[in-house]
Amino acid sequence: MDWQTMRRKAGTAALVGFRVLPTPLKRAAVRVGSPSYTVGAVCVLEHDGAVLFLWQPHREGWSLPGGLLGKHEEPADAVRREVAEEVGLDIDPGEPVTVRVDPENQVVDVVFRVELETRPELELATEARKAQWFTPEQLAEADRDTFGIMAALARSAQPPRTGRLRDGAQG
Repeated sequence: MDWQTMRRKAGTAALVGFRVLPTPLKRAAVRVGSPSYTVGAVCVLEHDGAVLFLWQPHREGWSLPGGLLGKHEEPADAVRREVAEEVGLDIDPGEPVTVRVDPENQVVDVVFRVELETRPELELATEARKAQWFTPEQLAEADRDTFGIMAALARSAQPPRTGRLRDGAQG
């Protein structure tokens, strides 16, 4: 038997063994062998072409309202909570418009978009020192995550790229 066949058979045996494990053991095995990511939910609040950005002492530059999900918290609930905490608004976030995955920093951001008919009065929390409305083109000073989120949002407005079989990839 050649090396590839032995490897394939060993892999199949491992998968069959994994399948019969109790679910808690499966989860534990996956968590031990998988990278750990933080998951956040952010909201792009828009009015008349401008987006609300916050200046917060723990961030480097302007950022969007949002934060990390709590244990067992849904992204929509987290973003609703964070927006209320940071700027005093009670929003219905709707469905996420995109998800940004940053494998280098092991961060996943679930992005929501809320279009506002009027520009609301804000009640800034202690986390946010300033709030400013900018068009995305005017945003010059933002943290890395915010630039990444805005880029993911811009890409989500484009039609998805169709996948294809890469040259030489047929087995």
